[in-house]
Amino acid sequence: MAHTDAENRFPNGPHDAPDAYNEALKAKWLGALEMLPSWLDALIENLDEAQLKTPMRPGGWSIHQVMHHLSDTHMVAYERCKLMLTEEIPIIKPYDHDAWNELPDVSGTPVNIAITLLHALHRRWLALLRGLSAAAWDRTFFHPEKNEEVALWQHVAYYAWHGRHHMEQMRAFRLRQGWA
Repeated sequence: MAHTDAENRFPNGPHDAPDAYNEALKAKWLGALEMLPSWLDALIENLDEAQLKTPMRPGGWSIHQVMHHLSDTHMVAYERCKLMLTEEIPIIKPYDHDAWNELPDVSGTPVNIAITLLHALHRRWLALLRGLSAAAWDRTFFHPEKNEEVALWQHVAYYAWHGRHHMEQMRAFRLRQGWA
């Protein structure tokens, strides 16, 4: 069965931003962040270098590139959380994900380094998030490209989805390739 480009790009659907923060949603987001490194471990298990570097769609990234993208972007997301918690409405610096993925630390570094980094990073990130007061979840940063303030809870909700989004892309690709 052929898949549409939208299905290949967003197998679990586009990000559906929540309207408000509550404890049940927070538990769901933190659970997704906690599980992501283990889910990714399972996804790369038994894949060889050629499989890891096969683009998942024409002009798209490979599993290798997505794994490094996840470690890069989740590091930035963690840093933005810390900025929100220590500064009054910091202005964040946007960056070019595609350009970052073309740097030599992506192509020249094995994928297991990216996953190891994610395991450590998510442990730190969760320790931070689980220790916060309810009021801290309303702290914000200013996103200059979007011209809007983003609350910590909105940011965490997005990255919980982001990790799951890329995990589902890679899982669906493995299935399409018969690498399950």
